[in-house]
Parts: sequence; structure tokens; C-alpha cells
Amino acid sequence: MFSKIEKEEIKMTDKAVNYTEEMLVDILDTYKANPSRQTVDVLAVEYNKAPRSIIAKLVREGVYKAAERVTKAGAPIVRKDEIVANIENAVGVVLPSLVKASKADLEALNKYFLGS
Repeated sequence: MFSKIEKEEIKMTDKAVNYTEEMLVDILDTYKANPSRQTVDVLAVEYNKAPRSIIAKLVREGVYKAAERVTKAGAPIVRKDEIVANIENAVGVVLPSLVKASKADLEALNKYFLGS
């Protein structure tokens, strides 16, 4: 039989390859041409992989761009601390407890001071 060292060498050299070099090149080229979730879904079907697997590979390769999060109305999500920072910059005073106000109130103040 095999010795313990030979078994470990066999395990190290017989690593299953999840993505071949050709698959990776095609996935990267296709995604770079049209970086969207729809492209990821098409690639997942084409290569019989889960979409999360394709996304994980794209992330490891440094090319994946997550979709920008938006509200139900389609507006970009703005965090309360960003609104507070805008208000503090407008009035020139640090207001640490202002972040405890409701988002609606902060948006009203932001609109009053900045007109946006």
C-alpha cells in the first residue's frame, strides 16, 4: 500500500478544478462586456454552476460589481449618518445626537439647509 507521505502527495496533486482556464477566460470576458446580474445568470446556466459560484469567482478575480442598492421607489439608499454629515457641514456645528432623529426629520432638515 501507500505510505502516509505518498497519500498526502496524491491528495495534493489530485485537486479537482472547478473552473478550467478556458472557462475562466470566457466568464471574465463575457462579464466585462456586460457587467450585470443577468450576465451572471446566463453564465451560470451555460456552465451548469450556481450563480453564487460565478459571483464568487468574479469577486476573487476582482471584476465583480455589486448592483447598487435602491429603495422600492428606485431612489438610491442614503444612510442617516450621511444626511447628518451634510447637515453638520451646512451649519458648521457637530451635532452628535442628531443621528437619533427619524430619517424623515433628517431629510426635512437636509432639504431646509441644502435645498436637496
